[in-house]
Amino acid sequence: MHIDLNSCFATVEQQANPHLRGKPLVIAAYPTPGGCILAPSIEAKKLGIKTGMRVKDAREICPSVIVRENDPELVRDVHAKFNKICRDYSPDVTPKSIDELVIDFSGMDGYFKKTLVEIGAEIKKRFRQEIGEWISCNIGISTNRFLAKLASSLHKPDGLDIIDCKNLHQIFSPLKLTNLNGINIRYQARLNAAGIFTPLDFLAAEDNFLRKIVFKGIVGHYWYLRLRGWEIDDFQSSRKSFGQEYSLGEKTDDQEKLSSLIMMLTEKMGRRLRADNQTALGIHLSLLYDDWSFWHKGKKFNESSYTTQELFKKIMIIFLQQPKGKTVRKIAVSCFDLMPVDYLTPSLFENEIEKKRKVSKAVDQINDSYGEYVVAPALMIKSKKTVLDRIAFGGLKS
Repeated sequence: MHIDLNSCFATVEQQANPHLRGKPLVIAAYPTPGGCILAPSIEAKKLGIKTGMRVKDAREICPSVIVRENDPELVRDVHAKFNKICRDYSPDVTPKSIDELVIDFSGMDGYFKKTLVEIGAEIKKRFRQEIGEWISCNIGISTNRFLAKLASSLHKPDGLDIIDCKNLHQIFSPLKLTNLNGINIRYQARLNAAGIFTPLDFLAAEDNFLRKIVFKGIVGHYWYLRLRGWEIDDFQSSRKSFGQEYSLGEKTDDQEKLSSLIMMLTEKMGRRLRADNQTALGIHLSLLYDDWSFWHKGKKFNESSYTTQELFKKIMIIFLQQPKGKTVRKIAVSCFDLMPVDYLTPSLFENEIEKKRKVSKAVDQINDSYGEYVVAPALMIKSKKTVLDRIAFGGLKS
């Protein structure tokens, strides 16, 4: 079962503020004309306003559109409640992003007297009762994650659909190849070159043809299975890196301000690294300048990093290697080449590095308990008021 909250960021804002309900609303990174729209409400979507547009473009379509910035705490609260409700139905729940998740009912035969369609309807009802009456979702049900996600996209908003062997051809008939999750323009061109122009053509293609002619590898076999409802996507890949990025509201070339912002991004990245009990040998920094030129550099160090100070020191080594100081509009930091903390050999007598790492872990626990940045490096004092809290798009680790 694939569950996707409808226009999550905007709907959550409407739930919290009843006077916004039923009105065209967009959630934007910034409320300025050039701000990027992260999520239009259902009402705004009906007018043609889409994710990725600029605020000024949305106003051209609808001059009265309401523009709000994202409220991460509200969204996280809804995600936690959404997740909790779904775990009442199966222990195997995988969040795919802040507003969608997958429930695997394998092995649950006989546990419920209701059908999955009835369970889906019950989940929808509970969302409205326990999270908020304005919260709706799309639910798709099938024999694998791929078809369940497709089913969840068929009747937006507030749909509930099932795809099985009885209606598979009927569902595929009106769709385009790019309607299938995982098929982008490049893959579409590859399929077209092999004489596959529709999802029905794709479904009719033989395993050997997909494997040897179209995809020239095992990927073709995976698609053959995926299209027929076999589950091949139920795996969690190991994390390769941690990263944070931030688009500056006010572009700057002030080295002190940039250092402060980098410290805050490093602290957020470091907390995630430590929460996963990892250290990192590699550090990467990228900067997008005001003239749209781009500079980045990565480096592997001999000693692994764990604390925010260790990470920050190495990022600043890279930062100072810029060929020319320019006005910066976007910063991204990341760490890679991860190694579990347990792999490190402790010294017989606790050394200074080990002491600092224990203190760092303790500070993380304080911040987790009492709020973000209750205890923080002094360099972050100014940037705490500058950097806005953001929710990342993309996958979440459960």
